[in-house]
Amino acid sequence: MNETNFDPSTNPALRHNLGILYQEESDKGLAHPFFVLILNAFKDEAEARGYDVTFINRPVEGDPATLPEQCRRRGVDGVCLVCGDFTSPRVKELAKSGIPCVSVDHIFKGLPAVLSDNETGLQKLVEYAISMGHTRIAFIHGHNNSIVTRTRIDQFNNTMAYHDLPVLPGYVAEGRYHDIGLTRRLVCELLRLQERPTCILLPDDMTYLGAQEAARELGLRIPEDISFAGYDGIPLTQMLTPRLTTIRQDSGSMGRVAAQKLIDLVERPDEASRKPRVFPVELVEGGTIARV
Repeated sequence: MNETNFDPSTNPALRHNLGILYQEESDKGLAHPFFVLILNAFKDEAEARGYDVTFINRPVEGDPATLPEQCRRRGVDGVCLVCGDFTSPRVKELAKSGIPCVSVDHIFKGLPAVLSDNETGLQKLVEYAISMGHTRIAFIHGHNNSIVTRTRIDQFNNTMAYHDLPVLPGYVAEGRYHDIGLTRRLVCELLRLQERPTCILLPDDMTYLGAQEAARELGLRIPEDISFAGYDGIPLTQMLTPRLTTIRQDSGSMGRVAAQKLIDLVERPDEASRKPRVFPVELVEGGTIARV
């Protein structure tokens, strides 16, 4: 064997192991098209750098092991936190455990993070709807237990206020990310209001499928009778007719940089940057918002 050509990343005994704690709030797991793009990019970057990737289990009934104990037991060198409930005591314990961690769309003090520019994203959506003549704009948001959701709600209200537009009673509704059935029901409720909205912003792109069902049930055309906008920019809804107006997030870069930051933290803890990295977003002007 020629030792000068030896690549230690090909020897399992010499490889390192990165963990992923993944539990998005809709419980769709790896069926969630936005997060699967982030996770796939994370996996590709980690493996290219000689790291294996392990999913960290949720608590199992009867197993008292904490998340840090699970990580140490499984030989995890660092963990990427991609989960819906960052307020969970178990997750907070892991973030404070001293095990290298990086978070996605959440900031823990002293830990690196990768985030999407949700403030700008919501502002772009609202202002685009306003530019198309809409003044009665409603917002169905995801479950209100994350910094992402709270940021989007605040920015929706701030942008409407900046343009001197009222947010009418019932126009801000709590849904769940990726929950098509709940979104269908909430859209039906909004469209049955005496003063119904002319444009509805949805939690994400996938919930547009539920919004479509609601519009069909009520005999309404998109966008002639009711306009919609999504969030994420996943390929599926860009194949529909009309294409969904949405905000495209840079999921690939978020996943790659999350892996890079975590590996830096594992290999060079004293030199690694702990500053959050915020990725810009892009407005995709589809055909689901009509000019009124």
